[in-house]
Amino acid sequence: MEYKKVDARIIKKLKEIVGERNVLIEDEEKEPYSHDETLNLVRYMPEVVVKPKNSNQVKEILTLADKGRIPVTPRGGGTGLSGGAIPLHGGILLSLERMNKILEIDTENLMAVLEPGVINGNLQREAEKYGLFYPVNPASLDSCTIGGNVAESAGGANAVKYGITKNYVCGLEVILPTGKILRAGGKLLKNATNHQLIHLLLGSEGTLAVITEITLSLIHIS
Repeated sequence: MEYKKVDARIIKKLKEIVGERNVLIEDEEKEPYSHDETLNLVRYMPEVVVKPKNSNQVKEILTLADKGRIPVTPRGGGTGLSGGAIPLHGGILLSLERMNKILEIDTENLMAVLEPGVINGNLQREAEKYGLFYPVNPASLDSCTIGGNVAESAGGANAVKYGITKNYVCGLEVILPTGKILRAGGKLLKNATNHQLIHLLLGSEGTLAVITEITLSLIHIS
């Protein structure tokens, strides 16, 4: 597919969507987003970095990019080693770092509902306040995001005993490249709506959709 470049018109529209301060166009600002933790092994500079605050802004950005045939690369904490967060085709680097709210800790159903930019370690510490435990603990737990964990289907030191990310994802809200919003699963274990979509997106590294909300199961601290 032949992609188009980000021009001044696109930059202007992006600033209208997320605000001028959340659109980065200078090389020194964009450089940290050109690589993941493989550091100097792989680097590709995005044409622009955009930081949405909510799913509506993500939808508008993706719709704009789809119409303009501009590539979009979603990014969480950038702590991966697989290159999933590296903008190989330039275009728009969609950083989800500002979408970092824990929306709910449901102690009755043992569930957490959160935005993709929540840091793994922050979720663990918040869950502990309620006597609950989120077992997935990658080595980068204090810098990696839950959205990135889902996109990479991350594991960690507890994987042998407790499993990996895919064992705890019960629901997702995602936005397709066209801007269409889809929901799959939910807090109720019997909610199987679009459940196959969850398994499709786990480990897809942001190539199929942008994750904007996650529902995870928790366990009691033993």
